[in-house]
Amino acid sequence: MNWLFGSALKTTMVTPERALPGRDAYAYHVPSTHTVLGTPIQGPWPEGTRTLVLGLGCFWGAERVFWQLPGVVSTAVGYQGGFTPYPTYEEVCTGLTGHAEVVLVAYDPTVISDADLLRAFWEAHDPTQGFRQGNDAGTQYRSTVYTTTPEQAAAAQETREAFQQRLSTAGFGEITTEIRSAEDAGRFYYAEDYHQQYLDKNPNGYCGLGGTGVSCPRPVDGVASA
Repeated sequence: MNWLFGSALKTTMVTPERALPGRDAYAYHVPSTHTVLGTPIQGPWPEGTRTLVLGLGCFWGAERVFWQLPGVVSTAVGYQGGFTPYPTYEEVCTGLTGHAEVVLVAYDPTVISDADLLRAFWEAHDPTQGFRQGNDAGTQYRSTVYTTTPEQAAAAQETREAFQQRLSTAGFGEITTEIRSAEDAGRFYYAEDYHQQYLDKNPNGYCGLGGTGVSCPRPVDGVASA
């Protein structure tokens, strides 16, 4: 999406003292219902639902990857991992908020495991590209995994290592994905209404995702299970 904003080509992370100041509340309306799944995008969700926040480039195409998976209760796009409170899309695209474009995935771990959700993540993009994804360049397009449970953290590391072996064999470089807890990454901020389920509202809309064509193997049983 960087063709919308020339400043989105910034590929150096902003420091906290240089980040935009933001605001105390959303500057726009956040919708309540998923247009495809018909479920709440801000919760509450059924008991036992887990959430995982994933960044893999332009969040328009990234969100569709996950709402199509069995066991996914809801998805929403937003901003996380930066410094500016309640940022707008335009602000994130300047590179001066520090946030990544991400997808919040709420899912039933009895239907889809942490590891299988992460395998879909790894295979849907090229996690070796640093602050870009395909033609989209900027710190907001970096690859990220923000976990909410110890099991997710273990699965993220296990699947990363397994995928790195496959990527190296195929001639790709080192994975640059930022993996840390969602608590450490800071608050998840929902994106504007028109970004939510964008490719459902705009079936022929832009999707910048492009995987490596390399499959992510299943990890050792039990290590990255739900």
